[in-house]
Amino acid sequence: MATGPFVFNIMKGKAGYYATLPATNDALILVWLKSAGLEADATLQDYDNLSVLLAATNDECDFTGYTRRTLASVTSTVDDTGNQWVVDAADPATYTNTGTAQVAGAAIVCYDDDTTGGTDTNLIPIAQLLTGTLSFDQNVTTTIQFNASGIYTAS
Repeated sequence: MATGPFVFNIMKGKAGYYATLPATNDALILVWLKSAGLEADATLQDYDNLSVLLAATNDECDFTGYTRRTLASVTSTVDDTGNQWVVDAADPATYTNTGTAQVAGAAIVCYDDDTTGGTDTNLIPIAQLLTGTLSFDQNVTTTIQFNASGIYTAS
């Protein structure tokens, strides 16, 4: 099971650059994974795209009311004092699950190089944000708030 925030191996060194959203139709996408069957961080961080990550034992959340979220107001800032590249985004909207409760074990931010086409093979996992688990309970609105210091850093 995923236990904490990390940057995927494929993204080390690229994480800040992709957050500048350098392409014409690119975006950062938030994907929630179920806690049941979720692989350990050491295994998760080796996947190079969302397609192969989901082909393993990791399953995307599918509760009623779930959708992948395109992150808005993405900023990418070099922090010379902290010797890191800090990426942030506006908090995603709330989720309201009107079906069976479901527990998430990971929140994956992926880079999508072309939101007009492409598939999960085009989604490159950048960072896993969730520490612990998050329950999306039936008929309860869940508000997601990112860390005030940024959603991830590359250092």
